[in-house]
Amino acid sequence: MKIFHLPDLGEGLAEAEVREWYIKEGDIVKVDQPLVSMETAKAVVDVPSPYAGKIVGLHGKVNEVIKTGAPLISFEVEGETAAAEKDKGSVVGKLETSSKKWDDSDVIIGPAKSKSPAVKAMPAARVLAQQLNINLSDVKPTGPQGLITPEDVKNHMNKPSGTSESHGVNLSGKTEALHGVRRVMAQAMMQSHKEIVPVTIIEDADISHFPPKTDMTVVLLKAMVAAARAEPAMNAWFDGKSLEVKKFEDVNIGLAVDTSEGLFVPVIKQAQNLSDADMRTKIETYKSSVKNRSIPSADMQGATITLSNFGTIAGRYATPIIVPPAVAILGCGRSREAVSVKNGELKAGRILPLSLTFDHRAATGGEATRYLAAVIKYLHDAVI
Repeated sequence: MKIFHLPDLGEGLAEAEVREWYIKEGDIVKVDQPLVSMETAKAVVDVPSPYAGKIVGLHGKVNEVIKTGAPLISFEVEGETAAAEKDKGSVVGKLETSSKKWDDSDVIIGPAKSKSPAVKAMPAARVLAQQLNINLSDVKPTGPQGLITPEDVKNHMNKPSGTSESHGVNLSGKTEALHGVRRVMAQAMMQSHKEIVPVTIIEDADISHFPPKTDMTVVLLKAMVAAARAEPAMNAWFDGKSLEVKKFEDVNIGLAVDTSEGLFVPVIKQAQNLSDADMRTKIETYKSSVKNRSIPSADMQGATITLSNFGTIAGRYATPIIVPPAVAILGCGRSREAVSVKNGELKAGRILPLSLTFDHRAATGGEATRYLAAVIKYLHDAVI
Protein backbone atom coordinates (compact mmCIF):
# COMPACT_ATOMS: atom_id res chain seq x y z
CA MET A 1 0.00 0.00 0.00
CA LYS A 2 1.20 3.49 -0.86
CA ILE A 3 0.27 6.57 1.17
CA PHE A 4 0.08 9.82 -0.78
CA HIS A 5 0.86 12.84 1.38
CA LEU A 6 -0.57 16.28 0.67
CA PRO A 7 2.01 18.04 -1.51
CA ASP A 8 2.99 21.69 -1.43
CA LEU A 9 0.32 23.25 -3.61
CA GLY A 10 2.62 26.04 -4.69
CA GLU A 11 1.05 28.54 -2.29
CA GLY A 12 3.74 28.63 0.36
CA LEU A 13 1.16 27.62 2.99
CA ALA A 14 1.42 24.90 5.61
CA GLU A 15 -2.05 23.43 5.07
CA ALA A 16 -5.08 23.16 2.83
CA GLU A 17 -8.76 22.41 3.34
CA VAL A 18 -10.67 19.56 1.74
CA ARG A 19 -13.35 21.15 -0.41
CA GLU A 20 -14.66 18.17 -2.41
CA TRP A 21 -13.66 14.54 -2.90
CA TYR A 22 -13.98 13.33 -6.49
CA ILE A 23 -13.38 9.69 -5.52
CA LYS A 24 -14.31 7.26 -2.77
CA GLU A 25 -12.82 4.18 -1.19
CA GLY A 26 -12.76 1.24 -3.61
CA ASP A 27 -12.55 3.38 -6.76
CA ILE A 28 -9.99 2.52 -9.43
CA VAL A 29 -8.11 5.61 -10.59
CA LYS A 30 -5.62 6.50 -13.31
CA VAL A 31 -2.48 8.59 -13.16
CA ASP A 32 -3.23 12.34 -13.20
CA GLN A 33 -6.95 11.77 -12.59
CA PRO A 34 -8.31 14.56 -10.33
CA LEU A 35 -8.80 13.16 -6.84
CA VAL A 36 -9.77 16.03 -4.59
CA SER A 37 -10.38 19.76 -4.63
CA MET A 38 -8.26 21.49 -1.98
CA GLU A 39 -8.73 25.10 -0.89
CA THR A 40 -5.94 27.32 0.35
CA ALA A 41 -6.09 30.95 1.34
CA LYS A 42 -5.50 32.00 -2.24
CA ALA A 43 -6.85 29.37 -4.61
CA VAL A 44 -8.82 26.18 -5.14
CA VAL A 45 -6.58 23.45 -6.57
CA ASP A 46 -7.48 20.04 -8.00
CA VAL A 47 -4.92 17.48 -6.83
CA PRO A 48 -4.16 14.80 -9.47
CA SER A 49 -3.46 11.16 -8.75
CA PRO A 50 0.21 10.17 -8.55
CA TYR A 51 -0.67 6.48 -9.01
CA ALA A 52 -2.82 4.16 -11.04
CA GLY A 53 -4.55 1.82 -8.66
CA LYS A 54 -7.29 1.32 -6.10
CA ILE A 55 -8.29 3.84 -3.43
CA VAL A 56 -7.93 2.20 -0.02
CA GLY A 57 -8.55 5.13 2.30
CA LEU A 58 -9.24 8.86 2.41
CA HIS A 59 -7.56 10.77 5.24
CA GLY A 60 -9.83 13.71 5.84
CA LYS A 61 -13.44 14.74 5.37
CA VAL A 62 -14.90 17.72 3.56
CA ASN A 63 -14.06 20.97 5.42
CA GLU A 64 -11.25 19.33 7.36
CA VAL A 65 -7.80 20.91 7.17
CA ILE A 66 -4.80 18.79 6.18
CA LYS A 67 -1.24 19.86 6.86
CA THR A 68 1.20 19.88 3.95
CA GLY A 69 3.06 16.58 4.09
CA ALA A 70 0.32 14.79 6.05
CA PRO A 71 -1.38 11.63 4.70
CA LEU A 72 -4.11 12.38 2.19
CA ILE A 73 -4.95 9.15 0.33
CA SER A 74 -3.99 5.48 0.68
CA PHE A 75 -3.51 3.53 -2.57
CA GLU A 76 -3.22 -0.10 -3.49
CA VAL A 77 -0.70 -0.13 -6.36
CA GLU A 78 0.41 -3.12 -8.40
CA GLY A 79 4.20 -3.41 -8.72
CA GLU A 80 6.96 -1.25 -7.36
CA THR A 81 7.43 0.98 -10.40
CA ALA A 82 4.04 2.62 -10.79
CA ALA A 83 4.02 5.04 -13.65
CA ALA A 84 2.83 7.81 -11.44
CA GLU A 85 6.03 7.79 -9.40
CA LYS A 86 7.58 9.76 -12.24
CA ASP A 87 7.20 13.51 -12.27
CA LYS A 88 4.16 14.11 -14.46
CA GLY A 89 4.49 17.92 -14.44
CA SER A 90 1.16 18.40 -12.70
CA VAL A 91 -0.02 21.59 -11.07
CA VAL A 92 1.64 20.55 -7.82
CA GLY A 93 4.98 19.47 -9.30
CA LYS A 94 6.76 16.34 -8.14
CA LEU A 95 4.66 14.40 -5.67
CA GLU A 96 6.57 12.66 -2.91
CA THR A 97 5.20 9.52 -1.26
CA SER A 98 6.09 7.40 1.72
CA SER A 99 4.83 4.52 3.80
CA LYS A 100 4.84 6.57 6.99
CA LYS A 101 2.18 5.44 9.41
CA TRP A 102 -0.64 7.97 9.64
CA ASP A 103 -1.25 9.70 12.94
CA ASP A 104 -4.75 11.19 13.18
CA SER A 105 -3.19 14.26 14.79
CA ASP A 106 -2.10 15.32 11.30
CA VAL A 107 -5.69 16.31 10.55
CA ILE A 108 -6.66 19.54 12.26
CA ILE A 109 -9.33 22.18 12.27
CA GLY A 110 -8.30 25.55 13.60
CA PRO A 111 -5.10 27.52 13.98
CA ALA A 112 -3.00 24.93 15.75
CA LYS A 113 -2.85 21.36 17.00
CA SER A 114 -3.41 20.97 20.70
CA LYS A 115 -2.74 17.82 22.69
CA SER A 116 -3.75 16.75 26.14
CA PRO A 117 -2.45 13.47 27.56
CA ALA A 118 -5.23 13.27 30.15
CA VAL A 119 -8.15 13.11 27.74
CA LYS A 120 -8.55 10.99 24.60
CA ALA A 121 -9.94 13.22 21.86
CA MET A 122 -9.66 13.74 18.13
CA PRO A 123 -7.43 16.68 17.20
CA ALA A 124 -10.37 18.49 15.62
CA ALA A 125 -12.28 18.11 18.87
CA ARG A 126 -9.37 19.50 20.88
CA VAL A 127 -9.07 22.63 18.77
CA LEU A 128 -12.84 23.16 18.71
CA ALA A 129 -12.97 22.82 22.49
CA GLN A 130 -10.12 25.32 22.81
CA GLN A 131 -11.94 27.79 20.56
CA LEU A 132 -15.17 27.43 22.54
CA ASN A 133 -13.42 27.44 25.94
CA ILE A 134 -14.76 23.98 26.83
CA ASN A 135 -13.00 21.63 29.23
CA LEU A 136 -12.67 18.29 27.45
CA SER A 137 -12.88 16.50 30.79
CA ASP A 138 -16.53 17.56 30.96
CA VAL A 139 -17.39 16.17 27.50
CA LYS A 140 -18.95 12.72 27.12
CA PRO A 141 -17.08 10.70 24.44
CA THR A 142 -18.97 8.69 21.82
CA GLY A 143 -16.13 7.95 19.40
CA PRO A 144 -14.23 4.68 18.94
CA GLN A 145 -12.13 3.57 21.91
CA GLY A 146 -13.55 6.37 24.03
CA LEU A 147 -12.40 9.20 21.79
CA ILE A 148 -14.11 12.58 22.01
CA THR A 149 -15.32 13.70 18.57
CA PRO A 150 -16.08 17.23 17.31
CA GLU A 151 -19.78 16.33 17.49
CA ASP A 152 -19.37 15.47 21.17
CA VAL A 153 -17.92 18.95 21.77
CA LYS A 154 -20.78 20.58 19.84
CA ASN A 155 -23.37 18.54 21.74
CA HIS A 156 -21.80 19.53 25.04
CA MET A 157 -21.81 23.17 24.02
CA ASN A 158 -25.53 23.05 23.24
CA LYS A 159 -26.39 21.81 26.72
CA PRO A 160 -27.71 24.40 29.20
CA SER A 161 -24.85 23.47 31.52
CA GLY A 162 -22.23 24.09 28.81
CA THR A 163 -20.65 27.36 27.77
CA SER A 164 -23.69 29.34 28.92
CA GLU A 165 -22.59 28.93 32.56
CA SER A 166 -19.85 31.51 32.26
CA HIS A 167 -22.26 34.08 30.85
CA GLY A 168 -25.28 33.39 33.00
CA VAL A 169 -27.51 32.92 29.94
CA ASN A 170 -28.44 30.12 27.59
CA LEU A 171 -28.48 31.29 23.98
CA SER A 172 -29.24 29.11 21.01
CA GLY A 173 -27.40 29.55 17.75
CA LYS A 174 -25.43 27.86 15.01
CA THR A 175 -21.67 27.37 15.34
CA GLU A 176 -19.66 27.38 12.14
CA ALA A 177 -15.94 26.76 11.81
CA LEU A 178 -14.01 29.25 9.69
CA HIS A 179 -12.76 27.87 6.39
CA GLY A 180 -10.46 28.89 3.58
CA VAL A 181 -9.68 32.58 3.28
CA ARG A 182 -11.59 33.56 6.43
CA ARG A 183 -9.69 31.02 8.51
CA VAL A 184 -6.30 32.27 7.29
CA MET A 185 -7.44 35.85 7.84
CA ALA A 186 -8.32 35.01 11.45
CA GLN A 187 -4.87 33.51 11.97
CA ALA A 188 -3.19 36.60 10.49
CA MET A 189 -5.24 38.88 12.75
CA MET A 190 -4.28 36.84 15.82
CA GLN A 191 -0.62 37.03 14.82
CA SER A 192 -0.90 40.80 14.40
CA HIS A 193 -2.58 41.22 17.79
CA LYS A 194 0.11 39.10 19.44
CA GLU A 195 3.17 40.70 17.85
CA ILE A 196 2.48 44.31 16.90
CA VAL A 197 2.25 47.46 19.02
CA PRO A 198 -0.22 49.49 16.90
CA VAL A 199 -0.91 53.21 17.07
CA THR A 200 -3.42 54.96 14.80
CA ILE A 201 -3.26 58.59 13.72
CA ILE A 202 -6.24 60.22 12.01
CA GLU A 203 -6.50 63.37 9.94
CA ASP A 204 -8.63 64.93 7.18
CA ALA A 205 -7.45 65.90 3.71
CA ASP A 206 -9.14 68.69 1.76
CA ILE A 207 -10.09 67.39 -1.68
CA SER A 208 -12.53 70.14 -2.59
CA HIS A 209 -10.61 70.77 -5.82
CA PHE A 210 -11.05 67.19 -7.06
CA PRO A 211 -13.51 66.93 -9.96
CA PRO A 212 -16.42 64.45 -9.83
CA LYS A 213 -15.61 60.84 -10.60
CA THR A 214 -11.96 61.21 -9.62
CA ASP A 215 -10.27 57.81 -9.40
CA MET A 216 -9.55 58.11 -5.68
CA THR A 217 -7.86 54.72 -5.38
CA VAL A 218 -5.27 55.63 -7.98
CA VAL A 219 -4.75 59.07 -6.43
CA LEU A 220 -4.25 57.50 -3.00
CA LEU A 221 -1.74 55.01 -4.37
CA LYS A 222 0.26 57.84 -5.91
CA ALA A 223 0.05 59.80 -2.64
CA MET A 224 1.44 56.79 -0.77
CA VAL A 225 4.34 56.58 -3.20
CA ALA A 226 5.12 60.27 -2.71
CA ALA A 227 4.87 59.91 1.08
CA ALA A 228 7.24 56.92 1.05
CA ARG A 229 9.82 59.15 -0.63
CA ALA A 230 9.34 61.86 2.00
CA GLU A 231 9.32 59.43 4.97
CA PRO A 232 10.74 55.93 4.18
CA ALA A 233 10.09 54.60 7.69
CA MET A 234 6.53 53.56 6.82
CA ASN A 235 7.55 51.69 3.65
CA ALA A 236 9.35 48.98 5.58
CA TRP A 237 9.33 45.60 7.31
CA PHE A 238 10.16 44.92 10.94
CA ASP A 239 11.65 41.74 12.40
CA GLY A 240 10.55 41.54 16.01
CA LYS A 241 13.03 38.80 16.89
CA SER A 242 16.18 40.47 15.62
CA LEU A 243 14.81 43.99 16.15
CA GLU A 244 15.77 44.97 12.62
CA VAL A 245 13.98 47.36 10.27
CA LYS A 246 14.31 46.90 6.52
CA LYS A 247 13.38 49.94 4.42
CA PHE A 248 12.65 49.59 0.72
CA GLU A 249 13.27 51.60 -2.42
CA ASP A 250 10.37 49.95 -4.24
CA VAL A 251 6.89 50.81 -3.01
CA ASN A 252 4.85 47.59 -3.15
CA ILE A 253 1.34 48.48 -2.02
CA GLY A 254 -1.04 45.80 -0.80
CA LEU A 255 -4.60 46.66 -1.80
CA ALA A 256 -7.28 45.19 0.46
CA VAL A 257 -10.10 43.66 -1.61
CA ASP A 258 -13.31 42.63 0.15
CA THR A 259 -15.12 39.50 -1.07
CA SER A 260 -17.89 37.27 0.25
CA GLU A 261 -15.28 34.59 0.98
CA GLY A 262 -12.96 36.86 2.94
CA LEU A 263 -10.28 39.49 2.53
CA PHE A 264 -7.70 39.30 -0.26
CA VAL A 265 -4.69 41.63 -0.45
CA PRO A 266 -3.06 41.59 -3.89
CA VAL A 267 0.13 43.63 -4.18
CA ILE A 268 0.78 46.40 -6.70
CA LYS A 269 4.51 45.94 -7.23
CA GLN A 270 6.82 48.90 -7.89
CA ALA A 271 3.95 51.34 -7.75
CA GLN A 272 6.44 54.19 -8.16
CA ASN A 273 6.99 53.13 -11.79
CA LEU A 274 3.32 52.90 -12.83
CA SER A 275 1.25 55.51 -14.63
CA ASP A 276 -2.34 56.28 -13.65
CA ALA A 277 -3.60 54.05 -16.47
CA ASP A 278 -1.23 51.23 -15.49
CA MET A 279 -2.44 51.38 -11.90
CA ARG A 280 -6.09 51.25 -12.89
CA THR A 281 -5.43 48.32 -15.24
CA LYS A 282 -3.61 46.48 -12.47
CA ILE A 283 -6.45 47.12 -10.02
CA GLU A 284 -9.09 45.80 -12.42
CA THR A 285 -6.98 42.75 -13.22
CA TYR A 286 -6.61 41.95 -9.53
CA LYS A 287 -10.32 42.42 -8.85
CA SER A 288 -11.16 39.97 -11.62
CA SER A 289 -8.61 37.35 -10.57
CA VAL A 290 -9.66 37.61 -6.93
CA LYS A 291 -13.30 37.18 -7.89
CA ASN A 292 -12.69 33.94 -9.78
CA ARG A 293 -9.94 32.77 -7.38
CA SER A 294 -7.30 32.62 -10.11
CA ILE A 295 -4.86 35.13 -8.61
CA PRO A 296 -1.29 33.75 -8.47
CA SER A 297 0.35 33.37 -5.09
CA ALA A 298 3.19 35.68 -6.15
CA ASP A 299 0.69 38.54 -6.67
CA MET A 300 -0.27 38.42 -2.98
CA GLN A 301 3.23 38.55 -1.52
CA GLY A 302 5.81 41.24 -0.90
CA ALA A 303 3.70 44.20 0.27
CA THR A 304 5.82 46.92 1.90
CA ILE A 305 2.75 48.93 2.98
CA THR A 306 -1.01 48.48 2.58
CA LEU A 307 -4.02 50.57 1.57
CA SER A 308 -7.49 49.82 2.94
CA ASN A 309 -10.00 51.92 1.03
CA PHE A 310 -12.94 50.94 3.25
CA GLY A 311 -14.72 54.22 2.54
CA THR A 312 -16.01 52.77 -0.71
CA ILE A 313 -18.48 50.91 1.51
CA ALA A 314 -18.95 52.97 4.68
CA GLY A 315 -17.11 54.52 7.58
CA ARG A 316 -15.00 57.61 8.26
CA TYR A 317 -12.14 56.50 10.47
CA ALA A 318 -10.78 53.12 11.50
CA THR A 319 -7.89 51.34 13.19
CA PRO A 320 -6.65 49.18 10.29
CA ILE A 321 -4.76 46.02 11.23
CA ILE A 322 -1.12 45.64 10.20
CA VAL A 323 -0.06 42.22 8.96
CA PRO A 324 3.57 41.43 9.89
CA PRO A 325 6.23 42.08 8.78
CA ALA A 326 4.81 45.35 7.38
CA VAL A 327 5.16 48.49 9.49
CA ALA A 328 2.11 50.48 8.39
CA ILE A 329 -1.31 50.49 6.74
CA LEU A 330 -3.25 53.51 5.49
CA GLY A 331 -7.04 53.51 5.81
CA CYS A 332 -9.26 55.78 3.72
CA GLY A 333 -12.82 56.51 4.82
CA ARG A 334 -15.80 57.88 2.90
CA SER A 335 -15.38 61.49 1.78
CA ARG A 336 -18.02 64.01 2.86
CA GLU A 337 -19.02 67.61 2.42
CA ALA A 338 -17.86 69.97 5.17
CA VAL A 339 -17.60 73.65 5.96
CA SER A 340 -14.14 75.03 6.60
CA VAL A 341 -12.66 78.43 7.44
CA LYS A 342 -10.28 79.89 4.85
CA ASN A 343 -8.87 83.38 5.20
CA GLY A 344 -11.58 84.22 7.72
CA GLU A 345 -14.39 83.06 5.44
CA LEU A 346 -16.63 80.00 5.65
CA LYS A 347 -16.44 77.83 2.58
CA ALA A 348 -18.14 74.57 1.65
CA GLY A 349 -15.86 71.82 0.50
CA ARG A 350 -15.13 68.09 0.62
CA ILE A 351 -12.80 66.28 2.98
CA LEU A 352 -11.30 62.81 2.92
CA PRO A 353 -10.79 61.07 6.32
CA LEU A 354 -7.52 59.17 6.66
CA SER A 355 -6.35 56.71 9.31
CA LEU A 356 -2.71 55.59 9.51
CA THR A 357 -1.87 52.66 11.76
CA PHE A 358 1.83 52.01 12.36
CA ASP A 359 3.90 49.61 14.45
CA HIS A 360 5.35 51.72 17.24
CA ARG A 361 8.15 49.20 17.79
CA ALA A 362 9.58 50.04 14.37
CA ALA A 363 8.73 53.73 13.92
CA THR A 364 8.28 56.88 15.96
CA GLY A 365 5.23 59.07 16.12
CA GLY A 366 7.20 61.74 14.29
CA GLU A 367 7.90 59.43 11.37
CA ALA A 368 4.27 58.35 11.18
CA THR A 369 2.91 61.90 11.29
CA ARG A 370 5.40 63.04 8.67
CA TYR A 371 4.26 60.23 6.41
CA LEU A 372 0.60 61.12 6.89
CA ALA A 373 1.37 64.81 6.34
CA ALA A 374 3.10 63.92 3.07
CA VAL A 375 0.03 61.97 1.92
CA ILE A 376 -2.20 64.95 2.72
CA LYS A 377 0.16 67.40 0.98
CA TYR A 378 0.13 65.31 -2.18
CA LEU A 379 -3.68 65.25 -2.17
CA HIS A 380 -3.80 68.99 -1.53
CA ASP A 381 -1.36 69.79 -4.35
CA ALA A 382 -2.57 67.16 -6.83
CA VAL A 383 -3.73 68.44 -10.18
CA ILE A 384 -6.47 66.11 -11.36
